[in-house]
Amino acid sequence: MNSTANERSWLFEPELLRLVHQCRRLIQSEFGVKLHLNQDDLEQQLAEYAQQTRSRHLVHTWEALKQRVPELGEDDKPVKTYRGQTVYEEPGSKSGEGKHPPRPRHNKVVYRGQVVG
Repeated sequence: MNSTANERSWLFEPELLRLVHQCRRLIQSEFGVKLHLNQDDLEQQLAEYAQQTRSRHLVHTWEALKQRVPELGEDDKPVKTYRGQTVYEEPGSKSGEGKHPPRPRHNKVVYRGQVVG
């Protein structure tokens, strides 16, 4: 409990708390999700909703908060993009692993006159 309180000591600053409340209000109005200040993953939730939002105001508020609190920017994972679009991966999955099992081959593979696999 103390480690969480020490990590979130920046919430005691009125300017930063105002930015967090503003982010929470914008998230609740757009997504219908009410975030609480005592959630363990509050910073992560704020970052995820800031990435998914269509509101420029929420993005600017989150960026202002990240600039004022350097610890918030450290947890961001590098974002993968493909042709300008963000590529999302499911947590716990490695790249290259698919959701579906590999498809069986539809044609015969012949190697040195023998049918293989």
